[in-house]
Amino acid sequence: MDQVKIGKFIAACRKEKGLTQAQLAERLGISDRAVSKWETGKSMPDSSIMLELCEIIGITVNDLLTGRKTTMENYKELAEKNLLMMRQSEERSNRTLLRLEVVIGLISGLTLVLCIMAAALANVDDTWIAILISFGGIQFLVAAMFCFYIEKAAGYYECAECGHRYEPDFIPSMFAPHMGRTKRMKCPKCGKKSWQRKVLVREEETE
Repeated sequence: MDQVKIGKFIAACRKEKGLTQAQLAERLGISDRAVSKWETGKSMPDSSIMLELCEIIGITVNDLLTGRKTTMENYKELAEKNLLMMRQSEERSNRTLLRLEVVIGLISGLTLVLCIMAAALANVDDTWIAILISFGGIQFLVAAMFCFYIEKAAGYYECAECGHRYEPDFIPSMFAPHMGRTKRMKCPKCGKKSWQRKVLVREEETE
């Protein structure tokens, strides 16, 4: 995805509609600095306002993501390419989050072990021992909750019975029996329990 090309395209479409950056920003409820960043290729419009942006400047989301107005002849091809790029972007993002989860888990676990060792070996009074152990335990619990949140939010779980991919609720996900990144949970679609594996993208399901 060529952000510079897309930025220039947004600027051209905005000017065609006779809008300044400030006017476009006001209609979208954002700052004109954000619009400037889009048009210089430094960032992309947030997905939550893409449809409204496209409506204001008279283009489709497909036009926006390709940086040019599409014709009926190449619409399907470009739509498929954009879908693939979005899927690849989601996959990269989720993989990065899951790696972050591992790093946080390792650091918090190591910190807990070091605090316990320091409390056991250091020649200090009971108050400092309690402080060290409490600090190690609290940071470990906070990190564990954060890791659970990342693990739930990054990617989806695939039902072994019907193939449905979904993002589970926090509590069932946290307390579900698991082995690595596979959990035994109830599928919200078919209602059956199975060992469900973590996947990075949600694919279209075929009936």
